[in-house]
Amino acid sequence: MTEALGVVGAAIVPSDLFGPITHDPAAQRAARRRFHRLSVLIHPDRVDPVYAARAASAFTRASDLFRRWQHDATTTTSATAIVLDGSRGSYRLKMLHARGSVADLHRATDSGGASVVVKVPRNVSSNALIDAERVALTEIAASAEGGNDWLRAYFPQLIDHFTHADPVTGARRQVNVLDSLTTGFATLAEVRAGYPDGLGPRDWVWMHRRMLRTLAAAHRAGWVHTAVTADNVLIHPEGHGLVLAGWSFATRPGTVPLATIPSRREHYPPESSTGSPATPAWDVFMAHRLMLTMLADTAPDRLRAFACGCMQPQPGLRPDAVDLLDEFDDLLDTLYGRRRFRPFTMPTTKGQ
Repeated sequence: MTEALGVVGAAIVPSDLFGPITHDPAAQRAARRRFHRLSVLIHPDRVDPVYAARAASAFTRASDLFRRWQHDATTTTSATAIVLDGSRGSYRLKMLHARGSVADLHRATDSGGASVVVKVPRNVSSNALIDAERVALTEIAASAEGGNDWLRAYFPQLIDHFTHADPVTGARRQVNVLDSLTTGFATLAEVRAGYPDGLGPRDWVWMHRRMLRTLAAAHRAGWVHTAVTADNVLIHPEGHGLVLAGWSFATRPGTVPLATIPSRREHYPPESSTGSPATPAWDVFMAHRLMLTMLADTAPDRLRAFACGCMQPQPGLRPDAVDLLDEFDDLLDTLYGRRRFRPFTMPTTKGQ
């Protein structure tokens, strides 16, 4: 019951509870069953009196979202779209794009019709993480000025930040609005799923080289990402682009991260389990753990040895990302000679 209350309390748009808006009769029946199950679980007359007030708010919220879902599923246009007012404009939320570790990312359009992504934490306890992302992206963007504009392509761009008060529960959530990275991009988790035997080394090395440049820039700006996982690295196959997302977990060197991703414990460095402060060496370890995860078994031994050398148990023995750029280039020159553009395609087209 408490889990159901939490799910309803975190919902912002109808699709959060009932799935994408659709005219499909089977999906509409499934949404109706979902609403009925929730109603049984959270009806204020059925719960422990201790939870009665919270259940009443959740029941009202779920009922309102289901009415909106039904309306949108039976009309050609959405007259009941959720609009969030920010400090720099208004944002009309569409479907859920991705469900992150602590927040939901919604496709949206701003008041001028441009596509954006609105990031809303599912729980108010994660507000500090959203704030951390805001500060990190702001400072990294500032460090990219003055002749380093090329760095901007490696990071999400913060467009707006504001506090959203839920009209039913009153819960106040910190919200970040980011540039839209939903068309043409795939996460490395999706890339790995598309290549179940792993990536060929020639495909991986251009991705890794861009990741090292991204981490070096972040470290120079005074931030450690601390969550370099396959879900947080976005690849644009056609444009050979890379964007490091997931900055909610970012922290300054010498401080303990506010949170980690429990489901990715095996990707974290040894010091993360001892409560030690984060350092840039944390990111270096995770990036090369990811490298070993992504590479096919046919990758050269020297490439794997390079990764293992960057995963020393003692953080002080790991190289800096900025130094690794030259070392990695030297290794690539030895292995493959003069660089050539290598087209990369995903086996299947993402439905976007």
